[in-house]
Amino acid sequence: MSTTSPTNLAEWQALADTLSFETRAYINDTFVDAQRGATLSTVNPATGEVLAEIASCDDADAELATHAARQAFDRGEWSHLAPSQRKATLLELAALMQAHKHELALLDTLDMGKPITSALGDIDGAIGCLRYTAESIDKLYGEVAPTGDHHLGLIVREPLGVVVSIVPWNFPLMMTAWKIAPALAAGNSVILKPSEKSPLSALRLAQLSQQAGLPAGVFQVLPGYGHTVGKALALSMQVDCLAFTGSTQVGKQLMQYAGQSNLKRVYLECGGKSPNIIFADCQDLDAAAQHAAAAIFHNQGEVCIAGSRLLVENRIRHAFVEKVVDAAVTMQPGDPLDPQSFMGAMVDDTQYQRVLDYIRQGKEEGATLRSGGQPLDGPGLFIPPTVFDDVTPAMTIGREEIFGPVLSVFGFDTEEEALALANDSDYGLAAAVWSQDIDRIMRVSRKLHSGQVYVNNWAGPDMTVPFGGVKQSGNGRDKSLHSLDEYTEIKTIWMALRT
Repeated sequence: MSTTSPTNLAEWQALADTLSFETRAYINDTFVDAQRGATLSTVNPATGEVLAEIASCDDADAELATHAARQAFDRGEWSHLAPSQRKATLLELAALMQAHKHELALLDTLDMGKPITSALGDIDGAIGCLRYTAESIDKLYGEVAPTGDHHLGLIVREPLGVVVSIVPWNFPLMMTAWKIAPALAAGNSVILKPSEKSPLSALRLAQLSQQAGLPAGVFQVLPGYGHTVGKALALSMQVDCLAFTGSTQVGKQLMQYAGQSNLKRVYLECGGKSPNIIFADCQDLDAAAQHAAAAIFHNQGEVCIAGSRLLVENRIRHAFVEKVVDAAVTMQPGDPLDPQSFMGAMVDDTQYQRVLDYIRQGKEEGATLRSGGQPLDGPGLFIPPTVFDDVTPAMTIGREEIFGPVLSVFGFDTEEEALALANDSDYGLAAAVWSQDIDRIMRVSRKLHSGQVYVNNWAGPDMTVPFGGVKQSGNGRDKSLHSLDEYTEIKTIWMALRT
């Protein structure tokens, strides 16, 4: 595939026409059909076209994969490999991903409807995650405990064993990298369960991992449904850890499965209903409005940290909402293969109808519709940016995660009222504060019940900053060096010294 980046819709379409899809599961270094022969359809939501019939795994495939993963871990070809050698292999995988960047981006765009420019950014993020984590492998040290002269306490990190990574459909390959890179770096065997809505890039990644030289059984990919292969993996006594990004409802189920089996570790990054707080003393309201619109309309609003609750100080609210509506005009959906499209299609008809139902409820419950609200005509599952003003905490659109391009605007008069509104949520994944008052910024940031707080920006952190939430947004800490520690076992070795 050419390394020259296409520049327009026709060139991306031409490149898409050259793609072929791997449709089989990847188990123990071999691409195979599902044991029981089941398949699932993956569909391009922008056209309704069935892209491929993909192997749909279940408990039989899970048993094969977990057995292979455990054997690989026990053999030690990866788990006992020198850290510098694991690093070299993962850097080779990153290089292969870079070489196939356009192909990987196209797979995610075709599979789940995101704009190609967004998908390219995702692939850059995935490659960066792999490189950053790989480089950290041989730079994290153990510790020596502060004991007396007659004892020596060593604290060492060891891989956990078999890690199952269950990833969502909204950022297929980037979320995959966030999950598998630290787990592989630590020396674990990893089984990836991609979403049934977006399995194509995961299966292509399996091909690249084989080319990079990952040993048999160390990395495997099992496409299929959550209630079949996902449940089987979560209940497996061979699995030591579950790492999941997705809905809070499924996250709760996974914790139950862990308790019903072997009390495996469970790391969750779940839903969000993130507050974006705009104070009247914000210096650049135009920039804040652009950020506020992008925070909810990027990736069709199918983002766990989407700034779906916009809290604006009442004395500037009317003017500020006008700015947001004007920004939304420039963020309309279009053909995902067109680099000019800001938004693409909703991932499937289920999500499309879900978002439209929330829009209907917003109208019925008395919110003021300021823009959008009607799906686009023609083929494809397209919903334009939708802004509701005068939202209250009692309204459904003000409380529940919509996972679509729907913004709920609240007004407030005081800092205390803003905090009360922001924290009045079951979720706590992200939040933002826009102000020029450093004292206010520190007060509000520390009092927000959120795993991360952005100040005068939205979603700005790089790979050095952990990503995760509190409350029903989960306990995961992806992306940073903290995530590498999640996939290791801390062991203390206590020695009595001869005198």
